[in-house]
Amino acid sequence: MIICESLLFSYGARLQNYNPGEIIFHEGSMAKYYLQIKSGIVKLNNYHENGKEFIHGIPFEGHSVAETYSFIDKKYGINAVAVTDCEIIKLENSKFKDLVLKNPELLFNLYSYTADRMRYKYIISAPLSMMDPLTKLKKLMSHLKNYFGFEEERFSFLVPYTRQQLAALTGLRIETIIRTIKKMEKQDLVKLDNTRIYY
Repeated sequence: MIICESLLFSYGARLQNYNPGEIIFHEGSMAKYYLQIKSGIVKLNNYHENGKEFIHGIPFEGHSVAETYSFIDKKYGINAVAVTDCEIIKLENSKFKDLVLKNPELLFNLYSYTADRMRYKYIISAPLSMMDPLTKLKKLMSHLKNYFGFEEERFSFLVPYTRQQLAALTGLRIETIIRTIKKMEKQDLVKLDNTRIYY
């Protein structure tokens, strides 16, 4: 976890439950809280004019959600949506700033967490500009496998995303993802077990 939950609660944080598909915050709304996931999975996304979804990230238990907005008086540039049943710890921004000022070591934790996410964006964004879907998926899966601490052993990592989520993470169509994963299986780059993908 980014910040100890008991510390957040000692500064007045409250716990809020969200059902799958429920909006935690909308793009264009003002950021009022520091948000940390106690349990569940959230997706950070935008919708294009044609209704197509682009997913920026899928944080889960222990992660914070758009924590950088707690430091600026700006509107959210993304949406946050519960993917599963979620418990979200919410601390008002004014109390969050007080907490950080009184516990400056927390800034290092937050900055390290943000830096790790930025590293992910840099690693993934270059392949996303490439035209080859196989390269995009391979790069994404390699990064995820490394991030979750799996060894180089082939097929040891269960990709934690659905094909639809992979499409939204890469900006590809679901049909392209399905074809590319089948192609990767034929090239012995992934192993499929029903709907599960092992890399």
